[in-house]
Amino acid sequence: MNHLVSDFIIRIKNAGLAKRKEIELPFSNINRSIGKVLVKEGFLEDIKEEKDKNKRSLKVTIRYEKRSPVFSKVQVVSKPSLRIYKTAKSLADMERRGRHTILVSTSQGVMTSIQARKKGVGGEVLFEIW
Repeated sequence: MNHLVSDFIIRIKNAGLAKRKEIELPFSNINRSIGKVLVKEGFLEDIKEEKDKNKRSLKVTIRYEKRSPVFSKVQVVSKPSLRIYKTAKSLADMERRGRHTILVSTSQGVMTSIQARKKGVGGEVLFEIW
């Protein structure tokens, strides 16, 4: 698994397309942070950390409206081969392109691009979700 963020978000997207209510994913701090932001933004119902004997995982509950997932499209922006960093000011240009949510990893944690602009911080653009 080279890129935890891509793996995490693509598994959630595929589970949504397969109409699965819950999905269990490998644990990482970045995945937990992303999950909490997606719950707060209304794309997921819940995210819980589970511990077995030696294994930690995240149990994600996907939110549906009228039997289809709340999100319809996910696009990974920053990849291991090409990291994309934006300043707080340049995040506004990305937001103007459409009605979607952009998640950014900043020095103050994972947040939406709107929150990052309000705090005046930039960072690595992780993905866009509609």
